Amino acid sequence: MSSLLSALGADLPIVAAPMAGGPSTPALVTAVARAGGLGFLAGGYKSAQALAGRIHSTRAEDVAFGVNLFVPNPVPVPLEAYRRYAQAMRAEADRYGLTLPEDPIEDDDHWRDKIDLLTSAPVPWVSFTFGIPDHAVVRALRRAGSTVLQTVTSADEARRAADAGVDALIVQAAAAGGHSATLTPQRPPDPVRLPDLIAAVRRVVTLPVIAAGGIGTADDVAAALRAGAAAAMVGTVLLRTRESGASAPHRRALADPDFGTTVVTRAFTGRPARALRNRFTDAYDGLAPAGYPALHHLTGPLRMAATAAGDPHRIHLWAGTGHRRARAEPAANTLERLARRL
Repeated sequence: MSSLLSALGADLPIVAAPMAGGPSTPALVTAVARAGGLGFLAGGYKSAQALAGRIHSTRAEDVAFGVNLFVPNPVPVPLEAYRRYAQAMRAEADRYGLTLPEDPIEDDDHWRDKIDLLTSAPVPWVSFTFGIPDHAVVRALRRAGSTVLQTVTSADEARRAADAGVDALIVQAAAAGGHSATLTPQRPPDPVRLPDLIAAVRRVVTLPVIAAGGIGTADDVAAALRAGAAAAMVGTVLLRTRESGASAPHRRALADPDFGTTVVTRAFTGRPARALRNRFTDAYDGLAPAGYPALHHLTGPLRMAATAAGDPHRIHLWAGTGHRRARAEPAANTLERLARRL
């Protein structure tokens, strides 16, 4: 067992990924911890107050856990390009009687408030995605007693993270579901195999590595550890579990043979993200400009309405390449299957 996890009492080198937008519930994080792993709450798209509530609920279960934050790394979108895409969305919005934002909405996802929360009420682990926090933030969290992790998608990003003073890396391959953690979202990462990416990162830094991206089986976990990772991080394979907060249409699509292919698209949020191919990705991926968080806010009301209506063709069906391994079962059963080759 890696010392990276054993200090927190984890029996298995398996980590539940933070999945923003609902799936990463306190119940899921708790179930993973009680099954021997470690879970992360997703701080993205939440106010500091809402995140504090999730932390309080998880802490009450007396389990170790982590929190993930999005680091502000905006991708500005030209106003003309934004408005062209907003016009393309109009027919979709009319379907649900929605009025979408006419001008780009740019924000930092309550960054400062969340850092203040995590330094004043520390959690065991804090991870970052989309950008690398400055040295002062990393030092403050470490002084507060948190282990700090950075998600990276290349050896170059790993060097930059090490220079920022983080304790460990989450190395995310392109097979991962949901948003790519790339620091350069205008250019999606190359489709490098996870073991090869781990090897490339370990050649340039000595920090412990957690492997992520496309892991759905016990063989995948074992391969990640053989490549030198201290643990494997899984997300998509947990989406259909009893404790997941994934929506009903998302859960159904993961098992529906009509949704058998994943694509990397920026149609929903303006950042590259892997999702099940649906009518929305077919129609709009080629039209969507790079622009985050503006496109996230533009399509957000449409995605919420479509989710409420049970319409899988107009929501972001985030999924990694191993999505067919997700089962409707308790999370503990999923971890048991993933650990069979350990």
